[in-house]
Amino acid sequence: MQTALPVQRKAPRADALRNRERIATAAREMFTEFGPDVPLDDIARRAGVGNATVYRNFPDREALVREVVCSVLDRTSEAAELALAETGDAFGALERFVHTSADERVSALCPMLQSTFDQYHPDLVASRERIEQLVEQLMDRARTAGQLRADVSVGDLMVVVSQLSRPPAGTGCLTLDGFVHRHLQLFLDGLRAPAPSVLPGAALTLEDLRQA
Repeated sequence: MQTALPVQRKAPRADALRNRERIATAAREMFTEFGPDVPLDDIARRAGVGNATVYRNFPDREALVREVVCSVLDRTSEAAELALAETGDAFGALERFVHTSADERVSALCPMLQSTFDQYHPDLVASRERIEQLVEQLMDRARTAGQLRADVSVGDLMVVVSQLSRPPAGTGCLTLDGFVHRHLQLFLDGLRAPAPSVLPGAALTLEDLRQA
């Protein structure tokens, strides 16, 4: 009796991968500009593909949202890795990472992570843990160099960056970019050591963020 051979699955074609990337890029842009309820048909039009192509790649809105959030987190992680690879000014590397991550608009996507969204999907958890670990390393290096004040933690950084770089969804939000970077720099200047004042309360940890 002949043993059945395993089915050989073909790798996605290059054009299929390009379509998936175009859909995710269009979705990211439109989620940022108009909010999480933008019609999928509009996303398909911006991506230059048919509705069927969108649903073939993403069976529902949640799958598309997860793809967008994970891709933004992964690009932010790549920026953190580049910052960690820099030598010299550790605080300067942290500053450049913060400004780059703001340009990814990850905070504008946060409202999409609502109660109906599976925040514990393995892909999302992996992307989130990766960026958290990298930001901790960036901050530890700047702190060891005596450039980062000792009474702040990664949670403090992530909360403030999220607050300062989250414009309200809508067509006018992109005009606020200049203010985002101006205010981020004011915040970053306040992180430098030696600290000019004592902060009230305790540093915000990642565990505090998760419980919140």
